Amino acid sequence: MAIAAKKMSQVTTHMGIAFGLMYLLTGSVAFGGLAAVLEPVINVALLPYHERGWHALRARFAARRLALLAAEKASQTVMHAGVAFGMMYAATGSLAFGGLAAVLEPIINVIALPFHDRLFERHVLRTATVAAAA
Repeated sequence: MAIAAKKMSQVTTHMGIAFGLMYLLTGSVAFGGLAAVLEPVINVALLPYHERGWHALRARFAARRLALLAAEKASQTVMHAGVAFGMMYAATGSLAFGGLAAVLEPIINVIALPFHDRLFERHVLRTATVAAAA
């Protein structure tokens, strides 16, 4: 149950970032809504496969763990950029707008989502501690 709640919270956070950025850039609620629905859902669906692949690499090359962690974050940013670009280009037909979305949206998410995850984990641990004490 906690995993499903975390994923739903990640999707909601991602959607808020996508909507806010696209609304800020375009001034369009409709376009912000389109971005909020498509882009985050695709990224959250792809992320577990991305993490699984990098986990396998870190397990295989444990001595280079720090370098692999940095490479994983760079790879995650590229994945987000590809999805953001593809979605925005498909929606608008504009290479420029797709490129702008590909640069800004993934960077914001790669920075924001680890903070989200830490806060969520603290909340789950706090809730579990309170439930165990009751």
